[in-house]
Amino acid sequence: MNTSIVVQNLKCGGCVNTITTKLSNIPNISNLQVDVEESKVSFSYLNESDAGKVKEKLKQLGYPSVDDSNSLSSKAKSFVSCATGKLSN
Repeated sequence: MNTSIVVQNLKCGGCVNTITTKLSNIPNISNLQVDVEESKVSFSYLNESDAGKVKEKLKQLGYPSVDDSNSLSSKAKSFVSCATGKLSN
């Protein structure tokens, strides 16, 4: 199955690098694509719990979905995730 999650705080290639690296470690997730312009993370998954794990991991990284609150904590986490992603390039 395929799905997309529109997220908050997605700004640049550093964010993309962090999201791609961290979500690639989740079992049963494939065809991962991150679109900065649309703030969208698309992927294939085997069952609903796998998709839930992706949404939760995005939130932990500071990229909550648009239907979740975007707290100051989330914004700070995304800033750190972004910087980490830039340094990993």
